[in-house]
Parts: sequence; structure tokens; C-alpha cells
Amino acid sequence: MQHHSPVRSTRRAIPLDTRLGFGASGLGTLTWDVTDDVAQALLEEAWTAGIRYFDTSPLYGFGLSELRLGRFLRDRPREEYLLSTKIGRWFRAPAPGETLDRGGWVRPQPLVPVLDYTYDGVMRALEQSHNRLGVSSIDMVLIHDLDRRNLGADFDRHYRDATGSGYRALDELRRAGVVQAIGAGINEADVAADLVRDLDLDLVMLAGRYTLLEQPALDAFLPAAVERKVGVIAVGVFNSGILLKPPEQGGTYDYGAAPADVVERARAMADACARFDIPVAAAALQFPLAHPAVQAVVVGASRPGSARQAAAWMGLPIPEALWHELKARGLLAANAPTPS
Repeated sequence: MQHHSPVRSTRRAIPLDTRLGFGASGLGTLTWDVTDDVAQALLEEAWTAGIRYFDTSPLYGFGLSELRLGRFLRDRPREEYLLSTKIGRWFRAPAPGETLDRGGWVRPQPLVPVLDYTYDGVMRALEQSHNRLGVSSIDMVLIHDLDRRNLGADFDRHYRDATGSGYRALDELRRAGVVQAIGAGINEADVAADLVRDLDLDLVMLAGRYTLLEQPALDAFLPAAVERKVGVIAVGVFNSGILLKPPEQGGTYDYGAAPADVVERARAMADACARFDIPVAAAALQFPLAHPAVQAVVVGASRPGSARQAAAWMGLPIPEALWHELKARGLLAANAPTPS
């Protein structure tokens, strides 16, 4: 893949008022059939806990997450929160008799997603997002799921679309002041590194690749982000659950069964944290923020109490000795910055 070196603008990633963000995938019924009332209660809880950054996507429940988040945010002063959504899919009505694929969502809207990273696809997706959210502006727009795991044999074609005409659309919107920042929401650290080298991005939301459990982003992506002044938002910091609870209690790794070596590593981390009377989840939340490129951590909240618990974990004092122990036991990369 050929890289060019764009001239960085003087623009910097926009500052976040909180280091903890609310991930709204659960509002789209990712793991269970969240009702409207529960969705509203989850958002109220997050707001009360002081969370002021909210991230969503058209993919989440095929627009349902954006609808619910927009309904909540419309009653809040626009200057008091940050909002990000994503492009890469727009939605159409099903044809008569067409079988609908729920795509892993429990109760999504009865629509059909269209994967499209082109200029027209970006504009159509963002127009639909504006209509669903119903707020005066969207702060950040991210290219969503431009990964080999998601796109398979079509990856190269979609990458060309996204970094060509799709990026041109985003850059036009940024230059016009329609959005404050543009970036990508990515699951693979090598693709994230390619994107920050190929494009003039403000932000990258990286899922699962810079966590307490694993740090492949240290190799190429995070150094490139620092060099090009790209802000990083860490998501998937529990690696889809295994840093919250062990497999026998339902904990998964990257939304599937965890390999034996990952289970062993997660258990060793939980054991080390227990020696210091620190929940492993608290260490997982705070760890990424020690890196100079990371601006915020976003966590999903689909159960009552989860946002409040995350805020409490974020404020829990963690002794430096824990980080030293994790490195001494080979559970954390020796060159990973740690909180102090």
C-alpha cells in the first residue's frame, strides 16, 4: 500500500471536557432488548455521573441508537456536550418480501444497511444521521469499521473509496465548519496506522488494540498518532468483557470465545489487581489514558448502573506499584506508559 505524507494543518484534535465517554451501541440493542425507558435512564445516569461525550453510529440498531441519543440530547444545552457518529453505512427500506438480517442486533429498526464509503455514501449517511439525531450539530464524524476483519476480500476497494472520495467529503465538511473534527473508528492497529499516514485526520477511535490486555498499537499506530498530532480515543478497553468477568461468568474476547492463552493472561491480571485490592476493570479504564496520544476512553453502557460504575472506576486511586507488578510479570508491555 502506497503512503503519501499529507501536510498537517494547524488544526488539533478537539479537546474533550471529560476523559470518560458514553458508547451508545447498547442503545441499539447490542446485547439485549433495551427498551426506550431503559435507554433514557441509562443516558440520564451517564449525564448525572458527569459524562459529557457521547459516541454513536448508524450501525447501532440500524439507526435506533442515534434516535434514542438524539431524543435525550435535544433537551441539553448544545455547548455542554460532545457528540460523535460514524459513516460507512446508510439505510434503505426493505423491498417487498425481502428477508431482513438483524446483523447481531436484538431488535434493530426494520431497515437494510448499505455499505458505502464513497463521497455520495458519506453525504447520504450523514444526512440520515442528522435527521435521526435532530441536534443542531455533530462535532466528530468517524469512518467506521474500515477493517480487514469486517470487509474481507472487499477491503482494498472500500479502503480506496474511503481514502479517496469519501475522505474528500469529510474534509469538505470540516473545512466548511459543518463538523469540527474527522477521523476513523477502527478495530485493527495496522489499518489505523495506515490511515493516519494517508490522511489528515484529527481523531482515531481504536477498539481493543490498546488495552490492559494487549498493546499492539504501541508498535506503529501510536507513534504515528503522536507524530501527526492525531488524538486517540480508546474503546473496547475490556476487550468485549473478559476484563470485566471470566469466561465462566459470560466474559468474551472480541465478541467471541476467548483462546486459552487470553483467558490465562486475563486471570493473571485480575489476580495481580486483587493483590492491591483494585478491580481489574478500574485498571483497564485508566491504563490507556497514560499514553500522550490518548484523549479519552469510551465505554459502552447498556445495563443500569454501568455508567455510574465506570465513572467510579475512573476516579479510583491506583498505586504505581500495581503497574510495576504487571510489567514485572510480563503482563504489560515494558514500554507502555502507565498512570502516575
